[in-house]
Amino acid sequence: MNTQQAYEWARSWYGELGVDVQAALDRMANIAISIHCWQGDDVQGFENSSQELGGGLAVTGNYPGRARSIDELRSDFEVAHALIPGTHRFNLHASYGDFGGGQVDRDAIDVEHFSSWMDWAQSIGIGLDFNPTFFSHPKADDGWTLSHQDRSIREFWIEHGRRCRRIGAAMGARLGTPCITNVWIPDGSKDQPIDRLGPRLNLEAALDAIFSEPFESTHLLDAVECKLFGIGSESYVVGSHEFYLGYAISRKTLLCLDAGHFHPTEVISDKISAVMGYLDQILLHVSRGVRWDSDHVVTLNEELMAINQEIVRGRFLDRVHIGLDFFDASINRVAAWVIGTRNVQKALLQALLEPTPMLRELEHGGDLTGRLAWQEHLKTAPFQAVWDHFCEREEVPGGISWLDRVREYEQQVLSKRH
Repeated sequence: MNTQQAYEWARSWYGELGVDVQAALDRMANIAISIHCWQGDDVQGFENSSQELGGGLAVTGNYPGRARSIDELRSDFEVAHALIPGTHRFNLHASYGDFGGGQVDRDAIDVEHFSSWMDWAQSIGIGLDFNPTFFSHPKADDGWTLSHQDRSIREFWIEHGRRCRRIGAAMGARLGTPCITNVWIPDGSKDQPIDRLGPRLNLEAALDAIFSEPFESTHLLDAVECKLFGIGSESYVVGSHEFYLGYAISRKTLLCLDAGHFHPTEVISDKISAVMGYLDQILLHVSRGVRWDSDHVVTLNEELMAINQEIVRGRFLDRVHIGLDFFDASINRVAAWVIGTRNVQKALLQALLEPTPMLRELEHGGDLTGRLAWQEHLKTAPFQAVWDHFCEREEVPGGISWLDRVREYEQQVLSKRH
């Protein structure tokens, strides 16, 4: 059976369950994933500074071929993007500006430092997203930024946040697609603090100051990202889930749910429908924690499936923005981008191919046995044939053949970097 025959058989199989496979593929083709820049260079950035990675972040591994310059990072991403079906987005941190070999402090960055990024994104037809960088800086060495007890430190980071929003708005205006500018800070305490309220009041006021300048929603969307704990903030995180949920609802920002930012027994798939009744839109950072917020490359596991099922079942596709957030330096970084993004797409496509009305009818009718039986049966549905057809339609390799292109790029380009 050739690829087309396999697809036609799979299409018929799903069709008997009332699933329109062609409609699912058409929907898939228009879903853009925001692919993160920091996987390509181990969160190093291009500030030309000797500052070490901080903020409770850690990258493990020393696989050869890390991008060392803007040109190398762009080249690596273009190779990865060409192996991922569809057209996607690139998510930048402020520390990745084009500073021309000089040093520009965080409270002085401007649109001009990201104009070459906009030129590049426009040339390859993708959108950009953006993040202030509240870590790896002398003024964040103690782990506190926007909630710092020192007003001058807070003002420094407030100005950084303001400038990042202007940059994000410029990206959105230039590229014709809203730029999501997402705020995450590392602020917290390793051991039990006495004053939990004070830093949160500082953070609330700082965020209000950052978000005070209005921008068109067609250019800029603001998001705030919560976290349960981190390295050095095991006992207390100022920007907790409850804090940012309240802030997002009251200020009408997006809430960012990161798959690694909760207790290991919590899952964000269950939180999506819980918050969507109160928020217009949310941002997801899809990652994979192993025992803690370890940001492993996304695999096609049960939680990834559940996240995407929840988005599709709830009819939230137009209200949920999907981004990636992992950094693994133990494997080929281009391959990490491809593996993680394609897995998110596979989970999305499987969710779109689900005969949800049938499953819902079983559930509402109290037939929980039938519901479970069908949920398990669908796990071995002929999905691969539909996925391979989708890749072929989008002119990228199906199956595992994309790895040959990555191996070739590694031999010709990555292995020559020192």
